Amino acid sequence: MLPRRGGPVSPAAETTETTAVRAGPRAWAGLTLLVLPMLMVATDLTVLFFALPSITADLDASATQALWISHVYGFLIAGTLVTAGRLADRVGARRLLLVGATAFAVLSVLAATSTSAETLIVVRALLGVAGSTLMPALFSLLRLMFPADAQRRLAIAILFSAFSVGAAIGPVLGGVLLERFSWGSVFLVNVPPMLLLVLLGPRLLPTGRGTSGGGRLDLTSVALSVAGMLGVVYGLQELAAGPSGGATAVRDAAVLVAGALVLGLFVRRQHRLPDPLLDLRLVTARRPAAALGTLLLTGVGVVGVYYLFTQHLQVAAGLGPLEAGLWTLPYVAVNILGALLAPGLASRFRPETVVAASLVVIVAGAVLTGVVGWAGVPVPALAASVAVLGLGHGAAAALVSDLVISSAPPAQTGSAAATQEVSAELGTALGIAVSGVVAVLVQRAALSDGAAPAGDGASALALPAYAVVAAVLVGLAATLVVRVLVRPARPT
Repeated sequence: MLPRRGGPVSPAAETTETTAVRAGPRAWAGLTLLVLPMLMVATDLTVLFFALPSITADLDASATQALWISHVYGFLIAGTLVTAGRLADRVGARRLLLVGATAFAVLSVLAATSTSAETLIVVRALLGVAGSTLMPALFSLLRLMFPADAQRRLAIAILFSAFSVGAAIGPVLGGVLLERFSWGSVFLVNVPPMLLLVLLGPRLLPTGRGTSGGGRLDLTSVALSVAGMLGVVYGLQELAAGPSGGATAVRDAAVLVAGALVLGLFVRRQHRLPDPLLDLRLVTARRPAAALGTLLLTGVGVVGVYYLFTQHLQVAAGLGPLEAGLWTLPYVAVNILGALLAPGLASRFRPETVVAASLVVIVAGAVLTGVVGWAGVPVPALAASVAVLGLGHGAAAALVSDLVISSAPPAQTGSAAATQEVSAELGTALGIAVSGVVAVLVQRAALSDGAAPAGDGASALALPAYAVVAAVLVGLAATLVVRVLVRPARPT
């Protein structure tokens, strides 16, 4: 059974936290090493923004192939996370991490030397599989390296910050490399950090031996989880990016529904297996379920606002890609600040209370963005209001992830880490999809009512409209945290 947590802190619990073995220099050096794959996985999600035109021209890729080159990496990460988490528990986190890092380096070389669009699509898909092995292994190792709660929360915050940095610098890094080298350089940049991880990992990282059974993986469950997640994430993203109606939208909706049905079959199979691919108690027990629901709702709200903000900068404000990218940096900066401040606050107050307060900050930022957006104020004020969301989101995401991971038995840390990554991936996909739907509805309403012209005016209305949706979603998440995570801890 999963351990029950969330009640009043007893003297015994306080003693355990106080006397927990604190990490030494080797663990912190290992954390520095673990930052590398987190940076590379995040960078690879965005580095193609500037490189894609060069790749398309050189490989004579069609528009459809170009989209697959860009998105298949993220699709496969989402699709294989559950399997990767189980593997981390079974074969050992360090072993999986080093194997995944080696594969990532080799595949990066193959991507850089691809001679056809088809080859690059296949390699990018395999890079996604390799990338999915890194995330659960990272968090499993953190639990071994940092048994003290305060230090583990800080380590998780540092990794989240590294991911934010990697995603932010990806387009800039791609632009810098393309100024001097061919498009293959955006993949080759992954190789040195991964090789460094492979060389130094055995010395600085704990073994993390697998402890959750020696049976064979249920391949049917693997196939169902991969197919279901691919269907859901692909359907959501295509519905968001594609036209608002017609046969294409019907096809994408059908893929989404089929993916959801396959995931239903996956869940049903897990109930019946004596050694399931995913122990469903990791996601159905009250504490982790509330944390995962919070991640999902918050992701839908914040990602949708951020996505429409980037569109607003270019379409409504008329900024170029580089200038628009610079105006997103305040969000990234305060997101990192929030993540790094959260562990210290959680040491002074209960982590659940800090999460609830952080969600309130996000709601305030969403409301402020809505007000500022409707008023049509200049870009600096809008960027500042969106940054308020980033501050709250950085603090909440780091602590909620720790709640998910620390609630799981040690032998299932990899699977727990995979569930929080899946929740984050779905939040991202849903955020983009739902915000896209809201933008279409706003544009249609503006055109029919004559409230704004097509194009720039309608785009300017989409951001504040979705900010209201985000405030409601994150408000629901805050209510969930208070009712399930905060209140049970009050003494009766």
